[in-house]
This record gives sequence, structure tokens and C-alpha cells, in this order.
Amino acid sequence: MLKINNLTVTTLKGRIIINNFSFVLNDGDKLAVIGEEGNGKSTLLKIMAGIDVSEYVSYSGDIISSDTVAYLPQKIDDEYLDRDVISFITKGEDPDYQRIWELVKLTSLSSDLLHDRTVSSLSGGEKVKVSIMRLLYDDPDIMLLDEPTNDLDLKTLIWLESFINNTDKTVMFISHDETLLSNCATGILHLEQLKRKQEPVITCSSESYRDYHKRRRHNIDRTNQLARKEKAQLHKQLEKYRQIYQKVDHRQATVSRGDPHGGFLLKKKMHAVKALGRKLEEKQENMTQKYEPEEAINIFFEDISLNPDKIILDLHLDKLQIGTRILAEGIDLHVRGNDKICIIGDNGSGKTTLMKLIRDNLAERTDIKVGYMSQNYYEIMDYGINPISYLYDICEDRSRAQSMLGSLKFTSEEMTHAISELSEGQKCKIILAGLILRKCNVLLLDEPTRNLSPLSNPEVRRMLVDYGGCIIAISHDRLFIDEVCDKVYKLDISGLTLIDG
Repeated sequence: MLKINNLTVTTLKGRIIINNFSFVLNDGDKLAVIGEEGNGKSTLLKIMAGIDVSEYVSYSGDIISSDTVAYLPQKIDDEYLDRDVISFITKGEDPDYQRIWELVKLTSLSSDLLHDRTVSSLSGGEKVKVSIMRLLYDDPDIMLLDEPTNDLDLKTLIWLESFINNTDKTVMFISHDETLLSNCATGILHLEQLKRKQEPVITCSSESYRDYHKRRRHNIDRTNQLARKEKAQLHKQLEKYRQIYQKVDHRQATVSRGDPHGGFLLKKKMHAVKALGRKLEEKQENMTQKYEPEEAINIFFEDISLNPDKIILDLHLDKLQIGTRILAEGIDLHVRGNDKICIIGDNGSGKTTLMKLIRDNLAERTDIKVGYMSQNYYEIMDYGINPISYLYDICEDRSRAQSMLGSLKFTSEEMTHAISELSEGQKCKIILAGLILRKCNVLLLDEPTRNLSPLSNPEVRRMLVDYGGCIIAISHDRLFIDEVCDKVYKLDISGLTLIDG
């Protein structure tokens, strides 16, 4: 069991992201931590694991645990990449080979990885598995997993689900994968920043993710109904106030100088009327903040359409290779009109390499407008500028850029931060906004939902379902594949295979 007492976390700029939070993680829990980007999810796990976070936050409160706690970071630190796999798993100690073989069997890893392989040579899924082996090698009681799904292929995602469900360890994990959340979480810890990111709120629920999401959606819909009723009543009050104000203002303008007492009374009445106006404006502001759920981003493409018979791509490759290494042979891909296709495959199968070839193939086309999202955002955006500048360079309209960012729930302060200071999910939203402003009718999307929270992802999927253009995507997000894509191809050494059903 691990207990948190009165935890308050404050950024070095003075913003409180967790306020007076108390909580108990019980033995056997499989607790999922969700919330928008920048709300303190990773920081919370690091504090629970005893990791120094003083570079970017300060905190007060107590973490009490009689259990041993192990933390899995979002990525392996660079200092470990050149180590051999066994040295990484054992933290440089003399290896207990019996224990290592038990873990190899548990993770379904090939034993070949233990011989003359460095950590840097592993695929994304293999790195996650050896990182979990490193945690399990010391037999901890509690495992804190910080976004372990980011670089996983479908096969490894399914393995991770099985591991979380079947391990006797207590597990607390952050994930953007809604399917994994639905299949694994026995409880939800939801970190929010309400009232324009000025009020941190944490909700702890013992429900499954599906039940929590369904109840939350119901509560939001019900709250919005009440909000509409309150707004209608407030609108009537404001209209009545305006009529009174105009009437008193008119009488003040026409009062006779020979009636100083009447002028005094009107001045006094106008003072009361203005006080009422200020109260109504304050009520309107509070209502806007009260009824604005954090995750309600508003994003959509305008007037995008393509002839369904238009040939977008007719690609033939004898070989797909990097240097002398052949990744796949005999690739044929035909894409028309408003096809929405997804390419899946194991880590290292060449999906991103293929996507970049498709991008280059379409680069000279003038009859379509192609938008590209790399899974490595720094390849396609300048991290040194702020979000407004990035979008202004596209649309040359500052107010439109600000409006777009506002619809994605950026605060005024975040709009002027350097992009490098923002979370990966916020960078993803900026790129999506750029694709909308460019009015692209063909989208090449490499892992478009991997950094979006499970609260933003449904809105982005809805946008792409309604999108009237063509989509060629790489994804391991099962809900994205199921809801957005009408064709799925698997890439392996034998080429691209259309998956039936």
C-alpha cells in the first residue's frame, strides 16, 4: 500500500497543478492516470517513486509506503543506450541467469536479444519489454508505468495488456491508448485544470474506464443542459438591464438643469444600474468557466472534398530498404479519392520509411494539397517559435491563429510559449491546426493520436471521420483504426497485405 497525504505541487512559475491531494493506492490496484497534457501526470508518478523533480516543480506533503516502488520512464535515458541488454536489466550487477530466463519467458522476448545486443539496437516494443524486465528483476511491489504504450506495435500492446491484467503487482500507469485503458484499468485517477487552468481538480474513481467515461459524458451533457437554461435566464436579465440602462441614460441626458434634485436621483440610480451590470458580467464570466469542460476541444476541417475516383497514389516498389537492409519486397499501393487507409506492422518493419517515400512521391503534385504529420514533430516544425507564429506563417491572420488555438484549449500564456516548452500532445494539436488552416485534402499521418490524451482523442477521431479528403495513416491505436479507416494494410517482409475485416 502507498499513501499520499496533502500533496501540493507548484511549477517554478507559480502555477499549482496538484492541490492538497490525499490518496491511497491499494494492493492489487491497476489504476490508470488520465488527463490533458501538462496537468502533472508524470510529475505525480515521479514524486511517488522518489525521483527528484526540483528542476521544474516544488511540492509539499508526504508519500508513505512500506512497499518497494519501481518507476518506468517514458523513454530510456541516453546514458543506458550503449549498454548491453543484460547489463541494463541487472543495473550492472552480476546477473542471476535463472531470474533473467524467467523474465524472458514472461515477456516473450527472443533470447537472442541477450547476446551482443545494445539497448539502442532494440525496437520500441523491445525497449519497453527489457525496461519492464529491469523493473521486475528487483521484484518490486508497486510498478509505476509512465506512458509505456507510446512506441508499441499492436502485438506488443496486446502483450502489455495481458501483463498488466495478470501480474500480481500493484500497477499505476499513464496511457493514451483508450482500448488498453478499457481493458486493464480497475480504477481511474483523473487530473484536470479547470477555470482556464487556474483550478486543479483530481477525481478518483473505482470504475472501469468505460464506465467512468460514460458517466462523465452523461454528467457533462446534463450540466450543459443546465448551462443552456441558466444562460437563457441570464440573457433575459442582461436584456432587461440594457433596457433599464438606456432608459436611465436617456433621462440623465434630458434632465433639466433646473431640477438638481432629479439629476442627483438619476445619478444615484445610474450608479446602482452599473453595479447590477457588473454583477451580471461577473455571473456570465463565472458561468463560462463553470460549464467549460477541460477536454471539450473544438476542431474540424472546412469544405474539404475529393472526387472518389481521383487517383491519389499508384505506388510500385520492388524493394523497400534502408541502406543495404531490405525491409519489404513487392509493394503495391493504390489509393483513390477519399480513401482512408491505415498501415500497420511490427516495430522496425519500415512503416515510417514507406510513409516518407509516399510523401516524396506526392510532393510535386499540383492537383492535390498534401499535409504531412511526422511522428517526430521536430522534423516538421520550428521549436524556437511560439504557436501563434507557427499558425500565422500558414494563414497570415493573427486573430484566426489565436481563435484556432483557443478552440484547442490553449491559454493566452501557452500561445506565446516557445513550442519547445509545450507538451508533445500540445505540439500534436498545433500541427493538426496547421493542416486545417492549409486546407489540405490529402493527409499523411504517422501515429497521429499517440500523444493525445484519451479525452482529446475522441474529438480528433470525429474530425477525421467527417473529413472529406484522403487519409493515409500509420497507427497502432485500435479505436483510430476501427473508427476512422476503411482499409487496413499490414507491412512485413513480403510487402503490403490488405487485412480482410
